[in-house]
Amino acid sequence: MLPGNLPDTPPPDQTAAWRALEAHAARLRPLHLRSLFDADPDRVQAFTLEAEGILLDWSKNRIDRAAAEALFALAREMDFAGWRERLFAGEPVNLTEGRAALHMALRNRSGRPMRVQGEDVMPRVQAELERMRRFAHSVHSGGWKGHTGRPITDVVHIGIGGSELGPRLVVRALEPWQRPVPRVQFVSNMDDADLQSALRGLDPARTLFIVASKTFTTAETLTNAGRARRWLVDGLGDAAAVRRHFVAISADARRVAEFGIDEENRFTLWDWVGGRYSLWSAIGLPIVLSLGMGVFEALLEGAHAMDEHFRTAEPEANLPLVLALLGVWYGNFLDADSHAVLPYDALLEWLPAWLQQLDMESCGKGVDRAGRPVGYATGQVIWGRPGTDGQHSFYQYLHQSRRIVPCDFLAAIEPRPGQEFPHRSLLASFLAQPEALMNGKGREAVLAELDTEGMSAEEIEWQVAHRLLPGNRPSNSLLYRRLDAATLGRLLAMYEHKAFAQGVLWAINPFDQWSVEEGKRLSRVIDRELAEGRVGEGHDPSTRALLERCLQG
Repeated sequence: MLPGNLPDTPPPDQTAAWRALEAHAARLRPLHLRSLFDADPDRVQAFTLEAEGILLDWSKNRIDRAAAEALFALAREMDFAGWRERLFAGEPVNLTEGRAALHMALRNRSGRPMRVQGEDVMPRVQAELERMRRFAHSVHSGGWKGHTGRPITDVVHIGIGGSELGPRLVVRALEPWQRPVPRVQFVSNMDDADLQSALRGLDPARTLFIVASKTFTTAETLTNAGRARRWLVDGLGDAAAVRRHFVAISADARRVAEFGIDEENRFTLWDWVGGRYSLWSAIGLPIVLSLGMGVFEALLEGAHAMDEHFRTAEPEANLPLVLALLGVWYGNFLDADSHAVLPYDALLEWLPAWLQQLDMESCGKGVDRAGRPVGYATGQVIWGRPGTDGQHSFYQYLHQSRRIVPCDFLAAIEPRPGQEFPHRSLLASFLAQPEALMNGKGREAVLAELDTEGMSAEEIEWQVAHRLLPGNRPSNSLLYRRLDAATLGRLLAMYEHKAFAQGVLWAINPFDQWSVEEGKRLSRVIDRELAEGRVGEGHDPSTRALLERCLQG
């Protein structure tokens, strides 16, 4: 048994399903996607899922029904159903920290209890949502006054990683619903240029700062918060102004008070909410201030609907599980070490960055739940950019590089009001690119094109090799009716559950991030040495030489 009396499972590469998948990969590797469609007239229907308003067409993947059956067998052998039940039951599935991972409670709209260590956490969740509602109303109505008695017109949210990426993504994605006041900006980078850019043109008397850090020890966040406090006090000439211009989102009341923020201005996080799963909590306060509580609640409703789908759907009909299985298929059997996320909506520009943290911090692990070194790859490099920008940037790599990059293409069927013409063109590109990646372009098609360009036979022959597209590049197509708060909630929850399901399939803990903590520790050590002008013991020769060079100036 594992800590918390949780059952262990064998490493996935020791299962019968894994061995079967290795055989399927060897069989399918030389086949072209076109031949898979030719061999199975009902392929599109067999490899299409629709749930909670999201359609997933996964037919353009290098897989057939037999290989898919082996993937679902792997889910059974790795006890996916059991681990899913433990997740929703509030058991300590975050093994190394002995914690539950019950972020689903933050968006639970069912009215049923959700328990951690026997306690129903829903009353506390509802109370914090009500606090957020009242606070946002006071800012929106002008009831919350700054130190000089003037209402707030601008909000600067200071955080990093999970304390910042989620709210930034949502506020940008739902831009059509933004209120004119307050204007919300985000600061994450310790480089002072990030904060100064956000502060440019702001009036200290009308500016509110949100400092978001679960532990209230994050160096980047506290550095920026300290600079913001100095800017405010210098601008208003009174340290007492902090009380009306700073609120905190943190689990640590003592450290918040030491910074100078009143306890009544602290919103709560709980240890059963991981940072990268926290946008549904009080970390979403800038979402509420920018978009309103109604939009935030619609976001929660959408996420809850996906939670219910993930919790109850059979494996073959389970959107997040299917996506997770495909991640394992490509990462472990077809040598794809990266995955591109390509939303055909400029407002989803922060989705790839949010997914980088969610997926790579969750799944980039070197040991399994029991602490055994893994003998198989875990996680993939997640990257991407909205279409159509990416088409003029890295799609050349997707089409002709020898490396396979599975892709998720996302698009809304309906345009935003007034965007009918450009949206039609976006949809055309969304549909065309996966088709081109799958089919490629053969010699005859290239020759037919070149024949119309007036080239000599010799030049045509030379050009052909450069214009051939091999195709056979896999992708998922995700369609939804429109991008609104509920749809966004469903999409984000879908990807959260995909990360958890991958953790189950790889037998790893997707809820800790100890390498991040080690980087923070070393940074604190070196920061002291830079401040003291000395090089301490224990550094490797390269770091020591670089540190000495920095001290020389």
